[in-house]
Amino acid sequence: MRHVTVAKALQGNSVKVAVVVSLFNENITKKLLEGAIGRLLMAGFNEDDILVVEVPGAVEIPLTCQRILQDKKYHGVIALGAVVRGETTHYDYVCQQVSYGCQKVSLASNVPVIFGVLTTEDEEQAYDRLGGRHGHKGEYAADCLVAMLNVLKLL
Repeated sequence: MRHVTVAKALQGNSVKVAVVVSLFNENITKKLLEGAIGRLLMAGFNEDDILVVEVPGAVEIPLTCQRILQDKKYHGVIALGAVVRGETTHYDYVCQQVSYGCQKVSLASNVPVIFGVLTTEDEEQAYDRLGGRHGHKGEYAADCLVAMLNVLKLL
């Protein structure tokens, strides 16, 4: 039996990754981005191998990920955003579109697109996921990307 384990540090050189970050709820997404970039650097990525692309909102994330991956220069993408429930059903549509869109891009390109978009009931829940009670989801997204890059390299 072959068992593939997940390495937590980058395995290999010159791995290019992109981070697509929504500017909507920027007070939250900026912290997600800081956590993700910090963790990627700790894992061994070079700053020159990390592309950061800002988009207006979460709905624009999947198309941007798809465009980045068309050139086949990048080995993975982290999608970061913050969708906070409001008074209408708009929240439900946005969450569904961005999560499905990221998954569709990942499966179509055969490249990991890590879903680091917070979907919370209120801003307090979002801040709890930026180093509070629920850890730091930007860091978690970077850890997940590293793990997936390593797993896919072994398969």
